[in-house]
Amino acid sequence: MIFSMSVLVTTRKMVTLIVATTSDPASINPAAALLAMPGWIVGPILPPDIKSFSNKQTRVIQHDRSIVKEDDLDLRWEEATGEVIDEVIFLSRHTAVSNRPALTVHPIGVLHLKDGESPPQGGKPGWAALPNPRIGPWFRLLKKMAEAHGLVPEFEITLEATHHGPITNKPTMFLEIGSTEEYWKRDDAAQVMALLMWEGLGLGGGEAVGNWNSETGKRKVLLGIGGGHYAPRHMDIVLKDDIWVGHLLSGYSLPMEDPTQTKTTPVENYIGGNWRQSIKAAFEATKAAFPGGEILAHLDHKSFKGWQKKAITEFLAEESINVGKPNDFT
Repeated sequence: MIFSMSVLVTTRKMVTLIVATTSDPASINPAAALLAMPGWIVGPILPPDIKSFSNKQTRVIQHDRSIVKEDDLDLRWEEATGEVIDEVIFLSRHTAVSNRPALTVHPIGVLHLKDGESPPQGGKPGWAALPNPRIGPWFRLLKKMAEAHGLVPEFEITLEATHHGPITNKPTMFLEIGSTEEYWKRDDAAQVMALLMWEGLGLGGGEAVGNWNSETGKRKVLLGIGGGHYAPRHMDIVLKDDIWVGHLLSGYSLPMEDPTQTKTTPVENYIGGNWRQSIKAAFEATKAAFPGGEILAHLDHKSFKGWQKKAITEFLAEESINVGKPNDFT
């Protein structure tokens, strides 16, 4: 007699989590525009009172608190539903001194802060989220969509350097509308952001944009080091097709103490500051987000003084982090 036994194997569903807050028109309006598209159903309440909506492999949640202060939403969703979060996308306002209209994309983290320091906009000192592999492809797609819908040149389409929280555990990015209340409330900007998510996640039936696969296509990933908050020299490279984007460290995320201004140093010519911590955390998070990828540090050389550039390039060599020139990304 032969007995057969069937084993039921269950696999947990992998989903994308989109996070919006009702306290911010630049967050809730793109979410509402996305939810107005076909296929959405009401999902479970995430404790204590966070509404959710479901469409294929995508989940949208809405809370009423600060977008940068509500930590571990990915883990909380997994615990509540049994689903596995593959990535997190936050919708938010953008502010700038210039007040210029802008649509922005960026990774998050507060890598340069020391233990004990209090991050002003969420996160925790020394922490870098895994950068969402979609950042580069979606930035290029956003630029095309904004141009097609007449938002350019009124709106600047730009990357931003890594900054702020909240704490997450899965690949993460922010999509932002800036830079004043007039533009946070713009329906056309919200609609473009909604279309970016709709097409970028394949919700309309097309192929999703920006799924990382080290086995196909180019594997080069840019780790930006230096420059201003809007990373113009890094952005020039990212505009090329098939370039992936990891963390982008602006000058303020690389605090370096001028050795000529330091009274006492433990080692001659030692350059103090948390810049080493920032670079290492950014590299490790980028490497983890792009398994099998070729991570290349791209330096904004003109933003550094000679002693800074020397210290950074020597540290990169010590850490076996390869440096790429613009032509290396082609």
